[in-house]
Amino acid sequence: MSLEVEAAFWGGIAGLALLLGAALGYFVKLPHKIVASVMAFGAGVLISTLSFELMETATHKGGLLSSVMGFSFGVILYSSANAVLSLYGAKHRKRSKFPGSHSAKGASTAIVLGAIIDGVPEAAAIGVSLLEGKGVALVTVLAIFLSNIPEGLSSSVGMRASGKSARYVFGLWFSIAGVCAMSAWLGFRFLGLFGDIYVAFATAVAAGAILVMILQTMVPEAFEDIHNITGPVAAAGFLTAYSASVLLG
Repeated sequence: MSLEVEAAFWGGIAGLALLLGAALGYFVKLPHKIVASVMAFGAGVLISTLSFELMETATHKGGLLSSVMGFSFGVILYSSANAVLSLYGAKHRKRSKFPGSHSAKGASTAIVLGAIIDGVPEAAAIGVSLLEGKGVALVTVLAIFLSNIPEGLSSSVGMRASGKSARYVFGLWFSIAGVCAMSAWLGFRFLGLFGDIYVAFATAVAAGAILVMILQTMVPEAFEDIHNITGPVAAAGFLTAYSASVLLG
């Protein structure tokens, strides 16, 4: 398997977690505390990943300045896109239940668009990890996989409530998984044409976007039902990812 195909494969695997979440949301009624626990664990995993996989790699390849600039750009870019989508109902897109007066019917499309802006930088980071020549960053793949499950779950709940068929729901999420695979391929193929500074900048952009995504979409979900143990569960995710990074690095 060529590295280009491998990048697309792992990006697709991470994206398929959206389909898994959609299946759970469409056909199974899971206790919210279970979903919140998965989210808290995934948040801890992602924080470790962006710290010790993405930012560390970016700084090593391109220096501190390009890493800081890339990270800042990722924060601004993601925050701006997220603010726009929030106006159209995607504020709680990683939630497995719609809080307050949140309209599932009106928000489902915005949630899908939100999944795309979440998935593109995440998947691109997977592709970039292959540029090191040491194989894919499995910790990054795991972290993104975990964070995608509740996202697919929440949107499928809304779509089912608005009368969308299973064929429509799963066809849509399968297409987004394909976008993730393409993003990972582009992350490897396109960025591989540039020097280390550009690769470092792009890697840091992904890290900045992921951090904002964690704080704006994952933490609220994790805290809602298990606020007393959110910290320990997230810490367990962080230590799991950090240990895996050290052992597999």
